Formats: sequence, C-alpha cells, structure tokens
Amino acid sequence: MNTSTHEQTAEEICILMLNIAPELEEDLVEYLLSIEQIVGFSSYTVYGHGQQHGLSVAEQVSGRRKRSQYELIVNVSTIPLILSGLAEAVGRDIVYWQQPVSNFGRIEY
Repeated sequence: MNTSTHEQTAEEICILMLNIAPELEEDLVEYLLSIEQIVGFSSYTVYGHGQQHGLSVAEQVSGRRKRSQYELIVNVSTIPLILSGLAEAVGRDIVYWQQPVSNFGRIEY
C-alpha cells in the first residue's frame, strides 16, 4: 500500500464548500471543470433548514429546501479566482464557506 501526503509548502490548502440550488448544478460543474487549478471535487444532495425567504409552499410545509453541496480541496490562493466568476458563470443564491485543512493525502494500493 502506498500513501502520499500533500506537501504543505508556503501554500495553504483549505476546503471550499459551495451550496447551490439544484437547478444550477450543470452550470457549476461546467464552471469548476474549466478552472485548471481545481483537480477534482465531490458533490451531494443536502437539505437546508431555517428561516429562508422565497421558499415555495411545499418547502414551507416541509420546513426544508433541497440544495446541492460541493466540496473542493484547493490552495487558499485559488479561492478568489473561483468566487469571482461564480455569479456570472453560474447564478445567484450561492452560499459558500471555507475551512482550513490540516492534512490531506491519498491511500493507494
């Protein structure tokens, strides 16, 4: 079994989370794949809960809104590049946050 760990140089890595409306998925995937600094990402369905404006009647009754969430592990310096084009390439109603990553690697056989 081989293991590799991300060599942390002066460049810090983080996880960028993007939370979007499901109808924006195709545009977001196309946009993310067009940025060469992004080598991959994960996506999954989530449900948002809270006092959000603009909920449909069904969402108001169920108390939740279906969303799509994307996780990207990227260099911190790449974040402004990614965020700067989101509104134009993908649309609005995008929630994002970033968290530091203390270690990152891959276990391969």
